[in-house]
Amino acid sequence: QVQLVESGGGLVQAGDSLRLSCAASGRTFTHFTMGWFRQAPGKEREFVSGISWIDGTTSYLTSVKGRFTISRDNAKNTVYLQMNSVKPDDTAVYYCAAQRGGEAARLSLGGVDYWGEGTLVTVSS
Repeated sequence: QVQLVESGGGLVQAGDSLRLSCAASGRTFTHFTMGWFRQAPGKEREFVSGISWIDGTTSYLTSVKGRFTISRDNAKNTVYLQMNSVKPDDTAVYYCAAQRGGEAARLSLGGVDYWGEGTLVTVSS
């Protein structure tokens, strides 16, 4: 059974840092692009960041560039999202995602093969 399990969410203040982790199990995630989406209350789920398996190329939502950093440990089947200088607008449920392919760094909402259940990040002002 394939599982993506997120951890690291919580309540933080604006300007703080937070690191999300996603542990994948149930299969090998080589040749998968891994990444993160988020969904704020009343809004659609949006792509936040992705990382390719092939060469570690990364992709980011414009509003998080320079503040968030994605990384992955293929040996541990784990992907991370380091979130620095968080803002109230970053408040959302963050979902880990895996999409077959591995070459691209960007995931598409309709192309994700596996989803985690999400972890809530709340940023107070």
